[in-house]
Amino acid sequence: MNNNSISNPKTEVPKGVALNDKDYLNELLSCLKDMEKNYVIAMTEASNEVLYSEFQNIFQTLANLQREVYELMFRHGWYCLEEADATKINTKYQKLNQEFQDLNN
Repeated sequence: MNNNSISNPKTEVPKGVALNDKDYLNELLSCLKDMEKNYVIAMTEASNEVLYSEFQNIFQTLANLQREVYELMFRHGWYCLEEADATKINTKYQKLNQEFQDLNN
């Protein structure tokens, strides 16, 4: 790992064809992300406020659960983040800011 990475010590899991905790959490995280996307679509197509509110509540519950699963995986070292280079961040910011300014002209 490079010195710009942010991670926790990796929890080792059994290797082989049998599923392990990391496999189960990866699958759960993937399913939760897909469900969130589908609920966003459902919210945009909801025919009334009651239905929209129900979809929104379910979406928020899924989003919270997805975050908890991600944080659990991060604590076990199964997710690693990299620190972004300040130059890249500044360049991206300038580009997006210029596009924003162009929209407002």
